[in-house]
Amino acid sequence: MNTLRLTAAQAMVKWLAAQMTEDGERFVDGVWAIFGHGNVAGLGEALQKAGNSLPTWRGQNEQTMAHAAIAYAKAKKRRRVQAVTSSIGPGATNMVTAAALAHVNRLPVLLIPGDVFANRRPDPVLQQVEDFDDGTISANDCFRPVSRYFDRITRPEQLLTALPRALRVMTDPASCGPATLSFCQDVQAEAYDWPEAFFEPKVWRIRRLAPDARDLEEVAALIRTAKNPVIVAGGGVIYSEAERDLADFATRHAIPVIETQAGKSALAQNHPMNFGAAGVDGSAAANALARKADLVIGIGTRFQDFTTGSWSLFDAKGRKLVSINVQPYDADKHGAIGLVADAKVALAALGAKLGSYRAPEPDAAARTEWLAAIDHHCAAPTEDGLPTDAQVIGAVQRATAENAIAMCAAGTMPGALKLLWQPSQGGYHMEYGYSCMGYEIAGAMGLKLARPEREVICFVGDGSYMMANSELATAVMRKVPFTVVLTDNRGYGCINRLQRGTGGEAFNNLYKDCNIEQQPAIDFVAHASSLGAFAVKAENIADLETQIANARSRDIPTVIVIDTDPTDGPGFGDAGNWWDVAVPEVGTTDKLKQAYAAYLQNAAKQNTVN
Repeated sequence: MNTLRLTAAQAMVKWLAAQMTEDGERFVDGVWAIFGHGNVAGLGEALQKAGNSLPTWRGQNEQTMAHAAIAYAKAKKRRRVQAVTSSIGPGATNMVTAAALAHVNRLPVLLIPGDVFANRRPDPVLQQVEDFDDGTISANDCFRPVSRYFDRITRPEQLLTALPRALRVMTDPASCGPATLSFCQDVQAEAYDWPEAFFEPKVWRIRRLAPDARDLEEVAALIRTAKNPVIVAGGGVIYSEAERDLADFATRHAIPVIETQAGKSALAQNHPMNFGAAGVDGSAAANALARKADLVIGIGTRFQDFTTGSWSLFDAKGRKLVSINVQPYDADKHGAIGLVADAKVALAALGAKLGSYRAPEPDAAARTEWLAAIDHHCAAPTEDGLPTDAQVIGAVQRATAENAIAMCAAGTMPGALKLLWQPSQGGYHMEYGYSCMGYEIAGAMGLKLARPEREVICFVGDGSYMMANSELATAVMRKVPFTVVLTDNRGYGCINRLQRGTGGEAFNNLYKDCNIEQQPAIDFVAHASSLGAFAVKAENIADLETQIANARSRDIPTVIVIDTDPTDGPGFGDAGNWWDVAVPEVGTTDKLKQAYAAYLQNAAKQNTVN
């Protein structure tokens, strides 16, 4: 057997560079890295020698580097990934939040945190966490509950099995998520005689799981007898590349489609079978369909509480639930009749079973009325005063190209965008499984790297911007252009409204309600400019439209700041649905007592299992 003598780190880099997609590209696009004593001498040396065979990019924070990698994988529909490496200690634990985000959203990312010395000779090393009762524990054990695959590399030859296992997880639609290889720093530098065959290029195929024949027949029979079926489109539709299949299936069988955050833009908003967002932040048209549906057909969705109105929305008597999903855990939850299959394959198989079947035509007038309501709420203001989030969204929508992708993660804007943004197919990117503040700017960079041909609009509130903004500097360095719309409502406006809506008093969310001596006057334009971005403050909605158009000519990020009304929320008219947020059972104010009475009334409608 021919061998090649390399360090463990050199072998890892060489192997990753040889892993290919079916399209002939590297599966691992490159590596985000911040070096420290846990990875600089081992992986750092290996990556430097690798050059463009496996590119390395420097970021500003381990968490946000990982956010960028996750956004890249999401935009690539999980067909390509990026890796992220850190030193030991705080560099590693900074990535734990990102790992949880990827785990919840079923998104692949390869995390390679440095770890302590496997030989233990210099223990305790700088930044080492010591467990008094277990000598095998390190800070990196924090990754275990938020990784789909976790391994600690304490011998070089362990990579022979660990690396293929990590790639298997990231390329398996059912188990897809973050893989963590905790790489002991001394082992990175140890040499081993590697089989040359280990480094031969390998093509990783994304398998398409076919449905069980009996399950398929049961689901087809349920659809044939349904009087008011509705499809709930989740992110699995997009990851399966089944967007056109969904459009054809819904049209042929007259089954209306309502959307989750992850599934929004699987159908363009102008598709006649798209009735908009479902649930807590849902449209009036979509939620009316959900309430009367006798058969709910989830495709690639986890049925998160925002989609189901905490299971108070799909409340028709005798309602049945079908869940088409590659992961049996998701397919069988909440008493669903599971169809474990790839979305594209399942839609084709169901279509063949259903033949010429058509459900009763959905109420097209309700869809028309809702689209008209969007236009009304998003119209430019006719009076003075701070604009609402809806008016900001309307301005951006009017000023962007048709191929624009709106992206966001936390605060008010996710609900408002799900409700009001009217995307073309693929024109929406939301991280709402973990709703992680600080994802937005790094995520916009990763999204633009994955989709350079599309205009990327990042909506971020002042609260999220304050949490994580430093990757603006990275985007400037790499000349990654995207547009940031920074809505400044001077605090955490979303949670302030939730606080008051659940019977509480305004407290510790907006700056004016905090225990402070002076209201901060943060100059976001100056701050973004100092990081190298082009930054400007929009004076009003008309100016915002102008600035959005101007940003398209730049090759660096543009940050547009606009002051907004902190009291405005995303719910309009009869849109939206209740959300289960626990209200104190005992309180002294009438407002709190009324909120608790309303809570009990809504909780009584919850129906989690048939």
